[in-house]
Amino acid sequence: MLPINLGAISFDNLNWDVLKEAFWPMVMGGIKYTIPLALLSFIIGMAIALLIALCRLSSSKLLRGIGRAYVSIIRGTPLLVQLFVIFYGLPTIGLKFDPFVAAVIAFSLNVGGYAAEIVRGSIQSVPKGQWEAGYTIGMNYRQTLFRIIIPQAARVSVPPLSNTFISLVKDTSLASLVLVSELFRKAQEIAATSYEFLLIYMEAGLLYWILCVFLSGIQNRLERRLDRYVAK
Repeated sequence: MLPINLGAISFDNLNWDVLKEAFWPMVMGGIKYTIPLALLSFIIGMAIALLIALCRLSSSKLLRGIGRAYVSIIRGTPLLVQLFVIFYGLPTIGLKFDPFVAAVIAFSLNVGGYAAEIVRGSIQSVPKGQWEAGYTIGMNYRQTLFRIIIPQAARVSVPPLSNTFISLVKDTSLASLVLVSELFRKAQEIAATSYEFLLIYMEAGLLYWILCVFLSGIQNRLERRLDRYVAK
């Protein structure tokens, strides 16, 4: 085992100037690209997830088959491969996208595949009596679903969906591989010129951690707010 000289590791040896110079470019990369990329992808992904979840719950064998196939493909292939197929692969058949747009498409499709099962499970967790109550007061399937079932299912799905969103925020770092100038891409550029790889990447990790802690706080507040929709 190679000896490690812990005495050589000191705060005095840190290049504080590089850390300070790297801070704002990474923060701006997060504001301009990381956060918008995560938000757009999650919103579009949730729309896809709801559609696929309803397909999975449908009485139609065709729709159930489409839903199962979509989930299987998305969950069975790496996100990085999906991103590369959209950004590098589709141009070979004439479909070329801007890096940011390609990243949004890839992340949205990925979120849709994973979140669909969360949404489906949350809808199925609502007692059947809630459906019957809706029908009793004259609501049709659509009205019962959106006015009674989904508000209750939303509360159940908040923790897993919040975890999905937090994971998505971290996964946006993969967009650096298709030239999106998000937080981690800025860190790579600064590290390549300063050669302070350890410091810069640790600083980038710290920024991601702070963002995720902030999102966890929002998650907790949202859970408390949605408690009133849960049948006790």
